[in-house]
Amino acid sequence: MSDLNQLYSEVIMEHYENSPHQKELKDATHKERGYNPLCGDNITLYLKMNGDIIEDASFTGHGCAISQASTSMMIDLIKGKDKKEALRLVQQFIDMMHKKDVNLDELGDAQVLQGVSDFPARVKCALLAWKTLQEIL
Repeated sequence: MSDLNQLYSEVIMEHYENSPHQKELKDATHKERGYNPLCGDNITLYLKMNGDIIEDASFTGHGCAISQASTSMMIDLIKGKDKKEALRLVQQFIDMMHKKDVNLDELGDAQVLQGVSDFPARVKCALLAWKTLQEIL
């Protein structure tokens, strides 16, 4: 395994195994369930909004390492952002998953999931949280 692939794997596993965002957000103003019936990935995304600003976010649920890590990475990226910026980042991530040119630096840790786009069956795993956020916003 190349050093870069190993680094990517480590980032994914760190978010999967140690996400500080995996908990119910008691004072959430928005809550939405995301479910992938093909593989059983299941999340509930919680947002605490103050006007158009995402003050806090968290998730509960279960699924593969890709879906859970992607959710954690997304939350890192959207906390403190306004609705418009969060939706723009969602579109950037979706575009990346569909192999379109994007500014990877804007996606933070989530850019390590770019390789998932080579595995069509796993793209839905990576997109689950992002599509759920899109539904909320």
